[in-house]
Amino acid sequence: MEVPSMEVQVSDRDWLVVLLVCILPAIFGINGIHRFMTGKIGTGLLMFFTLGGCGVWTLIDLIVIATGGYKDGYGRPVVNK
Repeated sequence: MEVPSMEVQVSDRDWLVVLLVCILPAIFGINGIHRFMTGKIGTGLLMFFTLGGCGVWTLIDLIVIATGGYKDGYGRPVVNK
């Protein structure tokens, strides 16, 4: 009898790229691009039109990405490979 694997699937997105895409647009006033590239289209649009929740949402995402807790649109963690 084979034991099922408990290995967690991780996102194929690069953690550093997602982190940089979150930081750089915040500097220039365009937000949400990191959400589009990780498959979170709905919240990406919401962030874009609200300018990242006036920057608050972008700051929260930045912290979550930097600490390794950010997940892609399929629920897989975006980790530093």
